[in-house]
Amino acid sequence: MVDRLAQARAAAAAVEDPEIPVLTIEDLGILRHVQLDGDTIEVTITPTYSGCPAMTVIAREIEGALTRAGFSSIRVRSVLSPAWTTDWMSEDGRRKLREYGIAPPDPSAHPACPQCGSKNTELISAFGSTACKSLHRCLTCREPFDTFKCH
Repeated sequence: MVDRLAQARAAAAAVEDPEIPVLTIEDLGILRHVQLDGDTIEVTITPTYSGCPAMTVIAREIEGALTRAGFSSIRVRSVLSPAWTTDWMSEDGRRKLREYGIAPPDPSAHPACPQCGSKNTELISAFGSTACKSLHRCLTCREPFDTFKCH
């Protein structure tokens, strides 16, 4: 039973975020729990914000990953409390964001540019390519970049 649970967790953890495909849901910290409830694998996820449109796709991808791993009875639950926070992101996920060209969450007013590392940056728009990102510009290398918003 422990092996089946570990297999289910690994399958769910490997699901990619549909908006930022270099990250898994485990990297993002939205994968909360994987447990066995009788014969059913139950996966609990928390959205990065309550209106996140990607959650439906993520739930379907989890179901598909678990089906491919040999599970037939699957339940995916979304919980809003406690609310997701960027503190739940893994260090590996933060590194992947930087390498992908998106500044990881940074509580300072000037996130580091993922291209050159300069903190000499400015906010262009509070709204980036997705609702969980804002748009900044580096004043050193002049490149625009998305920043993952702190929550």
